This record gives sequence, structure tokens and C-alpha cells, in this order.
Amino acid sequence: MIGQNLKALRKRKGKSQEDVAIAVGTNRSTYSGYENGVASPGIEGLLAFSGFYDVTVDSLLKTDFSSFSEADWLHFEGSWKKEAKGSSLRVLTAVVDTQNSEVIEMIHQKARAGYTTGYSDISFIKDLPIMQLPFLSKDKKYRAFQIEGDSMLPVPSGSYIIGEFVQDWTMLKSGTACIVLTKNDGIVFKVIYNELQENKGFLLVSSNPVFEPFQVKVDDIIEIWKFVTLISSELPEGGMNSEDLVEGIKNIQKDVRVILNKLSKA
Repeated sequence: MIGQNLKALRKRKGKSQEDVAIAVGTNRSTYSGYENGVASPGIEGLLAFSGFYDVTVDSLLKTDFSSFSEADWLHFEGSWKKEAKGSSLRVLTAVVDTQNSEVIEMIHQKARAGYTTGYSDISFIKDLPIMQLPFLSKDKKYRAFQIEGDSMLPVPSGSYIIGEFVQDWTMLKSGTACIVLTKNDGIVFKVIYNELQENKGFLLVSSNPVFEPFQVKVDDIIEIWKFVTLISSELPEGGMNSEDLVEGIKNIQKDVRVILNKLSKA
């Protein structure tokens, strides 16, 4: 199927075999062998084709593009927009207290791996520890994620990030700090840059310049929770108080712009 898919995608994009071969770093003879089924691309080749055609490796291997009608193509090419806008309502599993009020489920470090697969499992969600913050809006859904590592300084490792559930990802502004649940990277806390129109995804950036930015496509994202506040049992060196920590998060976007400027000049 991979050969037929490569041919169908190439024709859809209006490219020659030579064009595609150059774009993915191979020669026309090798590429022609892929299309004709004489040879199969390795994982690096699949990733290159995935990036060039802007489709997932899973789609390359399992979706029969050769059978697509024009309507199928239009639906497939526009599916990322529906997913980003949450047109097919995102179903969020949640629990309530004895007064039927929503609570804030806490995903601690040991539960992070389980949440990646159990986010929609009520039996998993109901066993999570819970809390309530009366100053938060009762009309929105919140969840607390414990982070680890130093990629988002000045937020200390072990802090809980309180995030607001985001239904429509297209409304997220660049420079917003968010918890992002992805299929490949699990739970990450990053500053996001909206690249939906250009790349059908987001650029995720750490405030710590040691960590390189990376892109994530819409079809790799499961949930996004916009930063609201944080809870931490420790302060970073220098005696920064909790208000400074929150302010630090709000100013991360300024630091990120500096990082991106340096990267673009490198």
C-alpha cells in the first residue's frame, strides 16, 4: 500500500518523481522503486514523506489514498481544521463532588503516564486525588498537572499547573503557556505558538533555552489546558514569591521571542 499511497499523494500535490526525491533527500531511481513496490522506505524515509506530504506515518501505512475521490481528499485535507476547532465535540471525562459540583482532578507525576491513555476512562479519572479552588470560575473546567524537570523555569519541578480546558484550539494566542497532552510526547508544559494555518499545528517552546522548540501537529494532540495559576511547595533560589512565579509565567512569551530570534540568526 505504501507505494500506491506515495504515488497518489505525489499526483495530488502535482509533483514529479524527481521533485519528491530531491525534497526527501534521495534519488529518482530509489523513489521510483518505492512507488513501484520494488523497495520500501525505512523509518527515516517514512518520516521524510510524512513531513513532505503533511500526513502521519500511520496514515501513510494504513490509509488507502489511491482509492480517494475528490470528496475524500477535501474531507481529509480539511479534517485538521475540524479537529482544531473542536467541531466534533471533545468529550471530557470528569467527576463531581457530593454537591454535584465539578472538582479539579490532580494528575501527579506517578499518574502522568496513566493519564496519557486513561484520560477518557472514568474509572481512572475518578481515582485521581481532587481539590477545589473557590476563586476559579464555576463555568469552566480545570485540571491540575504536576510537572517535572527544569524546562519551564522559573516554575520549580514538582509544581502543579492549574489549566483551563480549551475546546477550540484555533482561539489560542501565540505566547500562551499551556499543558498539552500529545499521543507521542505525553504531558508537556510549554509556551505555544499558533502555526495552524502554516503547519497545521503548534510550535512548543520552553522558557529554558537549553531545550529546543519542537512542532506538534493537530492530529497528535489529545487535549490542551491553558495556564491559569500554579501551586508549588518550594521557591526558586533568590526568594521569589508565588506572585513572582505567576508573573514569571506571564512573561515567558517575552523570553521566548528572544530565544526564537537567536535561533533564526544561528
